[in-house]
Amino acid sequence: MFRAKIKTIFLSSSVIILAVSLISYPKESFEASIRGLTMWWEIVFPSLLPFFIVSEMLIGFGVVKFIGVILEPLMRPLFKVPGVGGFVWAMGMASGYPAGAKFTARLRQEGQLTQIEAERLVSFTNSSNPLFIFGAVAVGFFYNPQLGVILALAHYLGNICVGLIMRFHGKDTSSKKDEERNSFNIRHAFSALHQTRLKDNRPIGKLLGDAVNSSIQTLLMIGGFIIIFSVINKLLIHLHITAALANGVDYLLTFIGLPSMLSIPFISGLFEITLGSQLTSGVQQATLMQQAIITSFILAFSGFSVQAQVASILAETDIRFKPFFIARLIHGTLAGFIAFLLWEPVYVRLYGTDQPTNSIPVGLFEEGSWLHSYYSGLIEMGPLITIFSLILYVVLLYTRLNKI
Repeated sequence: MFRAKIKTIFLSSSVIILAVSLISYPKESFEASIRGLTMWWEIVFPSLLPFFIVSEMLIGFGVVKFIGVILEPLMRPLFKVPGVGGFVWAMGMASGYPAGAKFTARLRQEGQLTQIEAERLVSFTNSSNPLFIFGAVAVGFFYNPQLGVILALAHYLGNICVGLIMRFHGKDTSSKKDEERNSFNIRHAFSALHQTRLKDNRPIGKLLGDAVNSSIQTLLMIGGFIIIFSVINKLLIHLHITAALANGVDYLLTFIGLPSMLSIPFISGLFEITLGSQLTSGVQQATLMQQAIITSFILAFSGFSVQAQVASILAETDIRFKPFFIARLIHGTLAGFIAFLLWEPVYVRLYGTDQPTNSIPVGLFEEGSWLHSYYSGLIEMGPLITIFSLILYVVLLYTRLNKI
């Protein structure tokens, strides 16, 4: 009872402070809100929407079940999750935060995952996509595409390690029936696909409409979290709370051999990864390796903004948030350590320097490459895609309400 009262007082006080801060710093709050809206408007919405819609249709048509049977011999022994986890892993990596949580929650609602399996799966499938790591962070902030190689290796190798660690989370819920299916069986895979399709007997038009409706609802929620945490991060800086927290982090960074000037970017990155990565790239007193270590931690921890998005998605199921949060701490620590280990053998040996350089292009992201063109086109066409999708969502919602 006492803890509940303390929690109530803390939450109420926090909201009051936030409201007063919004009134006290209207210009700064507005600018931060525009910054968050722009990121969602140009990048997040148009890049995630196709993945969300396609994944919903793949689940409805039974393709995910088919993939699950095929990947069962890989996913079950390694991570103690069903083969459908391979689909979530691949889609989460390709589309970025918080797709892994969205797909995991969807499969849990479908009954294809147990609660423990879902908690194991979401812990290592919610990751940054390569486009953000290379395009936004390495090129956009550091002007150094080669750095993206280290950041990506640290991020995804750390994720795999988290998956291997989290396989020990909870009791093993696999049955003898699961163990019997722990072998490649193409006939059973096609049978599972067909049975799943028959079970979900929605017409294609209805399935597509539901996919669009569900995906846009999720993206609207994500947009709200991005905007509010962008504002919170800005207000924390102006209220000098970030600086106060950074004073405590100074000792930790000094202890592990990192300059104390990275403390404010580190604290900012705990709340929002984009601002944290950008501030880290601007610390001139730190070496590129030290910047890479902090950025790797920030990307892996994924920030309270992304974690709030995940918590909101998981709240629709019985999947607990606590294992996911613990996994983010583990992932951040591992990613920073892996970046340190790989710096000498990978970055210095391949590029011959530990300083920023643009002399050796990374093929996929060099000027004129298809991925560079895709990233530039996404920023240019993103708002139009967002507007068209929102109009489509309103039309679908209006049609549904009229049928009721």
